[in-house]
This record gives sequence, C-alpha cells and structure tokens, in this order.
Amino acid sequence: MRSLVIYYSFEGNTKHIAKAIADEISADLLELKVKNEIGTKGFMKYLWGGKQVFQKSKPELMPLEKNPNDYQLIFIGTPVWAFSFTPAIRTFLETTNLKDKKIALFCTHQGMPGKTLQEMKEKLANNDILSENDFAEVLKNPQKNALIAKAWAGNIISLLKKSKVD
Repeated sequence: MRSLVIYYSFEGNTKHIAKAIADEISADLLELKVKNEIGTKGFMKYLWGGKQVFQKSKPELMPLEKNPNDYQLIFIGTPVWAFSFTPAIRTFLETTNLKDKKIALFCTHQGMPGKTLQEMKEKLANNDILSENDFAEVLKNPQKNALIAKAWAGNIISLLKKSKVD
C-alpha cells in the first residue's frame, strides 16, 4: 500500500512528527508550502495566524511535488492555530479531491488541540478516517514524541495488514 504523509509546519513541530511517521512506515513526504509565508518571529505571527483561521483564509500554495491521489494511505498533519487547522491545510483540503482514501490525522500544539481533528474529519467525509492523534510540545521532547508517532503509525499499518488477512 503506497503511503504519503502530507503536512504543513510553521516552526518545525509538525515536520518532526511527519518525518518520524514517514520513516517508520516508509512513506513519501509532501510538505505544503505557502507562497507568501510570514516570518516565524514575534507576536505578530499569532495575530496573523489567528486572523487567517477566523477568516477561513485559503492562502495560495506552491505546486504540490506529489499527487495525493496516487496513494492509498494518507497521513495529514497540521499545527493547531486558534484551536483549528491552519489555512494552508484548509487550502489543500478544499482544492484537492481526496475520495475513498484511508486517512490518519494528526496535529501538534502547545496547549490543546481544540476542534482541529474533528474539523479535518468533516472536510474529509468521503474517506475512511482510520485514526487521529495529537502531539503536545513536540520540540520540548522530540525523541519521546517521535517514538509515540512511530508507534502510532506502525499500529495503523499492523491493523491494515490484519484486516486484509481477516
């Protein structure tokens, strides 16, 4: 089963988890990149990010380096901004027609995931959502979080293999 890990990462937390998952299950990686990204320093990033979430902004993304429809299993990861998924993920979900895929969702945050995973599930209603997970304060303990991500992804693969046997 071809697997892809799609993610947007602003400060490296989500990228760290995405790489751990991809390493564990030998998946391809697809990083979503915004054409006009803001800087990651200072308080303004919180105002800018929160405003974009509340306005349901859809920033233009750089062209995708891989076609998600070429994969059967897709992991999708996002940081939590204003208790929701990022505008880059919104753009991706609303411009990419994912249908009948096996999908696992994850988010990274510094406090609480809010409604992030539930809102992503709603956007992906035409798919089989296998599992979801959230990771707190990833870069404060990167090794531990990578191990948790690898175990989670490995478990999903094991369950998929077992369901094929049954």
